[in-house]
Amino acid sequence: MLSSDTQATFIHVGERTNVAGSARFKRMIVAGDYEAALSVAREQIESGAQIIDVNMDDRLLDGEQAMKTFLRLVGSQPDIARMPMMIDSLRWSVIEAGLKCVQGKAIVNSISLSEGEPEFLNVARKSRRYGAAVVVMAVDEEGLADTVERKVATCERAYDLLTQHAGFDPEDIIFDPVIAAVATGIPEHNDDALDFIEAVWQIKERLPGTRVSGGVSNLSFSFRGNESVREAIHAVFLFHAIAAGLDMAIVNTAALRRYEEIDPELSERVEDVVLNRRPDSTERLLDVAERYQRSK
Repeated sequence: MLSSDTQATFIHVGERTNVAGSARFKRMIVAGDYEAALSVAREQIESGAQIIDVNMDDRLLDGEQAMKTFLRLVGSQPDIARMPMMIDSLRWSVIEAGLKCVQGKAIVNSISLSEGEPEFLNVARKSRRYGAAVVVMAVDEEGLADTVERKVATCERAYDLLTQHAGFDPEDIIFDPVIAAVATGIPEHNDDALDFIEAVWQIKERLPGTRVSGGVSNLSFSFRGNESVREAIHAVFLFHAIAAGLDMAIVNTAALRRYEEIDPELSERVEDVVLNRRPDSTERLLDVAERYQRSK
């Protein structure tokens, strides 16, 4: 797990109950084996998750029905139902199906300005009627906010709309400045992790009371299959992002490592990539990555 200094306040959102991110969970849901699927949620809780992210977006599924079935079963399991649910979908109909089933306060993941202010406010107001908090992606009509300035400006605009026109308490707003993959070989992406970290502290400073989150697995996408390097990237990134004010993250709680436990050589090379400290950082990490490889 992460350093004990931040463990008490940082919130881990379990990512494995997501058909888009876990092939194992998807097989269970497609097969209709919901009892096994519940065990995945239980595993995440046992490994430290304080919120469970549930996503049923897949072309092989009736997303609304799968979401309702799973969350109704969650409601019958006291050890899982006591955890807040983050209902994750690209479709409002699926989110609403989930909101109708959850016990207690839920989190909608996610809303954005991608389709303009009227639609943004429409979905935000519907979410509020269910008493839900919302994750707001740093995306607007022009697409993904890809610089610190755009990330912060998009979040500020969404904050004003939510608090002034949709009746939201800042504590029910969670911003996601979007974590992108590092070490892709594309120079334009070299600052992506650093930009996220910079955006975190600016959002926390300018929009008090709100929270900031992100999907950490996206960061290490370039190293699929090398779990040791992926875990090191996540640990280094979270160490710096939490220091900047990151409140929560969607993670595989069973695969988190302490920053202090990473081999010093690997840690240094990962840190060079995450913080973009040298122009050859990607190449230097690739040079040692195979030595640390431990397939999942």
